[in-house]
Amino acid sequence: MSGHIQRSPSPSQVGFPLTRRRFIAGSTSALAMAAFLASCGDDDTEAGSGGEGAGEPGTASGTLRVGSNYSDAKPNEALKAVLDAFPNENVTIELNEVDHNTYQEQIVAYMQDPPDDVAPWFAAYRLVPLASAGLLMDISDVWTNQLDGILSEGFKQASTYDGKQYLVPWTFYSWGVHYRKSVWDSVGATPPETYEDLLALCEELQGQGITPFALGNDGRWPAMGTFDQLNFRLNGYQYHVDLMAGRESWTDDRTKDVFARWTELLPFHQENPNGREWQDAGQALVDGEVAMMTIGNFVGDLFPNEELEDLDFFPFPVLNDEHGTDTVEAPIDGWVVVAEPDNEAAAKEVVAYMGTADAQNTFLSIAPGVQAPAEGVDTSAYNALQAKSADLVQNATNVTQFLDRDTLPAFANEAGQAFADFLNDPSGIDAILDDLQSKADALLSE
Repeated sequence: MSGHIQRSPSPSQVGFPLTRRRFIAGSTSALAMAAFLASCGDDDTEAGSGGEGAGEPGTASGTLRVGSNYSDAKPNEALKAVLDAFPNENVTIELNEVDHNTYQEQIVAYMQDPPDDVAPWFAAYRLVPLASAGLLMDISDVWTNQLDGILSEGFKQASTYDGKQYLVPWTFYSWGVHYRKSVWDSVGATPPETYEDLLALCEELQGQGITPFALGNDGRWPAMGTFDQLNFRLNGYQYHVDLMAGRESWTDDRTKDVFARWTELLPFHQENPNGREWQDAGQALVDGEVAMMTIGNFVGDLFPNEELEDLDFFPFPVLNDEHGTDTVEAPIDGWVVVAEPDNEAAAKEVVAYMGTADAQNTFLSIAPGVQAPAEGVDTSAYNALQAKSADLVQNATNVTQFLDRDTLPAFANEAGQAFADFLNDPSGIDAILDDLQSKADALLSE
């Protein structure tokens, strides 16, 4: 690895600088990546070339292999429906389905010897290690020839590394505290506006025999969402971004205050979260066994469609009046083409198709837990949760992408393990943070 590290771009530079009309017409899908080797490259490494042009839609032919980590029922069905509707009958699409966590854990090997031509991935900084290592194809020609006017400049920025585009966004969603309205109505609960109100609500719920929070941290990423909410609510957006970049310290009293607040909340969560998958925690929310869950809107895909109207969410409440609720976490997901696809023409046609309203409308009609970015998406079909989320992100002062997308991937892996250790034994937090800071010094320093 060369002597400097590509920093995570400020999330405000890769977020949603859109007009309301364009923003509310949007969508994405999901994917996760855990640890990517810090040695896979830096911003001096030459990115993949654009190869042959994107060509005219419908001119490709042959077989195209598409990877998928859409292992949950609704997204899996929705993706298959989208690919089945691909309008070029001369292309045969073979779907290679991989378990979500397996894909996440083996992304490096996957991209170094890819079994597929097209694969799901994340926007913003998560593109950097793969693109800078030459593992992704430059698809700027797809953006120029087929996506101009369909996806906004904000989404284009989030798909760009070193002046070239490597991803086509197709869904986004926001993080918040999700709850079943009927469960809350049954106990007379209302969304809290401050952290103190949240603690009082938890006490009340627990007193009535209801577990306040669901939490499943298998995979080590769900707890990152809780940390993010606490950190930018308590210390503000800039401190959060600087901590992710290594410019602030994990042993700083401000960071320790985050874990002190988290320690206060832990008794109100399901026990032993590291051994529970997020879907199992989410199912407890569906079944009314817990009152709420800090998670992305995609939790809605666990609900039967006829029960989605009973799902609502609120922004994580105020911890510091200086920052209020001015920051929203809103990850963007999409599709990439591997560096040397067997069928480049078909690969580019398919990712261009994924960026269209037709493809995104099809996906959302089956998996309505996310929103979509393309111009022309039928936002009149949005359920209340989708509309609320889109409006929340549009009006946010600051937008983040999620911890494992806003810092060096190798460090995000270390942070995920540290958070899991904290959940196992909160009393050991000082030693955990000392160790995590040493990892930050090694991985994030210039």
